[in-house]
Amino acid sequence: MDILETITSRRSIREFKDREIAREEIERLLEAAIQAPNHRMTQPWRFYVLGPEARRAYGAALGARKAKRVEDPDAAREVLNKVAEKHASLPAMIAVAVVLDENPEICEEDYASTYMAIQNLSLAAHAMGLGAHIKTGAVMDDPNSRNAVGVAEGERIIATIEVGEPAAMPEPKPRTPAADQTTWLP
Repeated sequence: MDILETITSRRSIREFKDREIAREEIERLLEAAIQAPNHRMTQPWRFYVLGPEARRAYGAALGARKAKRVEDPDAAREVLNKVAEKHASLPAMIAVAVVLDENPEICEEDYASTYMAIQNLSLAAHAMGLGAHIKTGAVMDDPNSRNAVGVAEGERIIATIEVGEPAAMPEPKPRTPAADQTTWLP
């Protein structure tokens, strides 16, 4: 599969087969990730590969946030447990953090580089016959999520990536053509 085909056929995968992802496969994904462009070569990305216990703890943190919207205490507990178990059963999960620089310009460059690393990882997963689902949100800053991941002070989690063998390939979502979003200047 060439790179353009990889880019256009990649999808966010939400359902995975039960196959565990080998450490060597994850290492290949991470090696692809760190090939991302990085101004000043700060290499700001940090990867946290979560085992079943860490995935469960992360899921519990996310579940607790979702459970706050449920009035019935038993139903709220059920939401928390369901989300925790779902995360524990994932084939693989990687939290991606960026090292925060006190210089705002470097901080922004590093954030962009880290997202390029995430894209590299996602494309590499697809090329390897795996699927990935990149997730973001306020849960990344939750102290319980940070504890579950073990992220260091001075780092910010910017995404988690669920990885596994796809159970099914979703249909592509419609996209506005690039020509409709492009201005050519003289």
